[in-house]
Amino acid sequence: MNTATLLTTEAPAVQEPSGFTRAAQAQSLRGCVEQAMENYFQNLDGQEVSDVYDMVMAEVEAPMLEIVLKYTRHNQTRAAQVLGLNRGTLRKKLKQYGLL
Repeated sequence: MNTATLLTTEAPAVQEPSGFTRAAQAQSLRGCVEQAMENYFQNLDGQEVSDVYDMVMAEVEAPMLEIVLKYTRHNQTRAAQVLGLNRGTLRKKLKQYGLL
């Protein structure tokens, strides 16, 4: 089972301060990604495509890291905990996207 499926089908219905449940937020994110991918493939106009996975990960991962850093007031240890990453892995990703 992939992560997106886990987020939308198994997320607990915990009420967040924003008023949305975690499950609703995950569905919203999934819906945005699905729509963006549909648009991307519809607008290829016959062009060959490759490395879609890397492209999508870069488009999603960089802003996610920025938002989590902002949320944790740039505390990398806390950001790594929030993301479920090792702190070293977080630092590697921050360098990769020019965020460090």
